[in-house]
Amino acid sequence: MSTHAHARARWAVDRRFIAPKAYYFSYYAAMAGLMPFLVLYYRQVGLSGGQIGLLAGLPPFLTWLAAPLWGALADATQRHRQLMVVANVGTIAAVLGLAQAQSLLWLLPLVMVYAVFNAPLMPLVDNSVMALLGERSADYGKQRLWGAVGWGVAGGIAGLLVDRLGISASFFAFALWMTVGLVVALRLPISHAAIGQPFWVGLAGLLRDRRLVVFLITMLMAGIGMSTVNSFLFLYLEDLGAGASLMGLSLTIATLSELPVFFFSGLLLQRWGARGMLLLSLTVFVLRLAIYAAFPLAEIVLAANLLHGLTFSASWVAGVTYANQIAPPGLGATAQGLFSGVMMGLGAALGALAGGLLYETAGPSAMYGVVAVCVAAGVLFFALAERRPAQAS
Repeated sequence: MSTHAHARARWAVDRRFIAPKAYYFSYYAAMAGLMPFLVLYYRQVGLSGGQIGLLAGLPPFLTWLAAPLWGALADATQRHRQLMVVANVGTIAAVLGLAQAQSLLWLLPLVMVYAVFNAPLMPLVDNSVMALLGERSADYGKQRLWGAVGWGVAGGIAGLLVDRLGISASFFAFALWMTVGLVVALRLPISHAAIGQPFWVGLAGLLRDRRLVVFLITMLMAGIGMSTVNSFLFLYLEDLGAGASLMGLSLTIATLSELPVFFFSGLLLQRWGARGMLLLSLTVFVLRLAIYAAFPLAEIVLAANLLHGLTFSASWVAGVTYANQIAPPGLGATAQGLFSGVMMGLGAALGALAGGLLYETAGPSAMYGVVAVCVAAGVLFFALAERRPAQAS
């Protein structure tokens, strides 16, 4: 093959991966268009602080419960695409309902419906992408980075829409992006892996796998830490005297830092393996939390957000890859649901709850110091409890 032919092959677009990229983009564009404004909507309709906390705390707990159940159902029935479509439609319907709800009586069940239907979307898509990649699983980050692009692009647009049209515009922006995702989901390549044994036998084996238990405990610690950043960083910056422009810059820096990490994550996986990459990212995350705790200056907190890519993005790629590696054939969606449910569900809920108590009673520096110790304990536990090399190849 000629040099020019090699170059063309290298830069040719693999059309099988257009749909996954488009789904990641549209899903995270939808999230960027609604999630930052949802609490403001709750306040606008007159809810109290306690009621807002209840509505904000429900989705992570329900994600913890629902994501693994959806994944198991998809693996057991081998109807991944159909369930993905149902979950998309249910999510859109729930959010459109939220746009019309004006009281806690209506908001509460709609938030619960939203959480249950939204819970499986990323685990199902991640599982499909990993199956599609096959031996090229190190390229997962190059697909997932389009989610960060979608978040960055849509977040700014959503802010302009809300300024001009009001918060209700964010709900319809969400529905529009998720409708795009629904169309894409119909074309998403789905690979079905034969389980080779009764589903419940395979599931029991997965749940007894020591590697999975160690991994989930570690990701629970990481999820608690991530939650304190997501839930309280802007509040911390405000307490340090930062204005809205600095907060927006913080979000921009964090989003931009994800792109190179997602793009080059394959090199990190080849060098360190999923286990090593996870240890690296969580160790850097401990450093990031320690900086928040030790240097209560808005400019230093802002600079520490440059580490967001090495902390969140790297740990997410490593986590998805690790879950895929330890999952038995045909149980990939179940493993991804467990990973997502524990980190983004239970970990997020516990982090918000414990972090809120620590923030109020001891202050933000102490909160981030305690959380840094917890994540460090998780890193040490993972390093010592799972030292076998087979899981990270």
